[in-house]
Amino acid sequence: MTEAGTSGALTPAAQLDSYIDRLDPKNQKLIRAIRTALRKRFPTANELAYDYTTFLVIGYSPSERGIESIVAVAARPTGVFLYFNQGPQLPDPTKILQGKGKQTRFIQLETASRLLAPEVEALVRATIEQAKIPFPSEGKGNLIMMSETSRKRPRRA
Repeated sequence: MTEAGTSGALTPAAQLDSYIDRLDPKNQKLIRAIRTALRKRFPTANELAYDYTTFLVIGYSPSERGIESIVAVAARPTGVFLYFNQGPQLPDPTKILQGKGKQTRFIQLETASRLLAPEVEALVRATIEQAKIPFPSEGKGNLIMMSETSRKRPRRA
């Protein structure tokens, strides 16, 4: 699908679709379903999309700064993962968080419905409570493309 703006350039939505289309077909379907669920969960958040050589990241932020994203979804060749900002400080009684980073922890998502699991929803609520900047209470967030693939090396198969 190619959607051009008035200047002939791809719209942010079409550009993100083109990034997703380059992923493994299984991950394409999963990332789209997760993105739909996260847009519903965070309607006022800005979606910040980053296209890297071998993976795609979409952060959900109250601002236009990726570092302020509450959660982010990353589609990699090894699967799709949900990252939690301030992950080391989150209560995790069921020990589902993975990783050893100083700022984030993550879980692998095999299905979009896993976002509704009580232990995952508890982590989402906790990360929202710990956010330094709250999401706006009204309005609709924007999709913001944070990188240009034209300056990047082509993806490896």
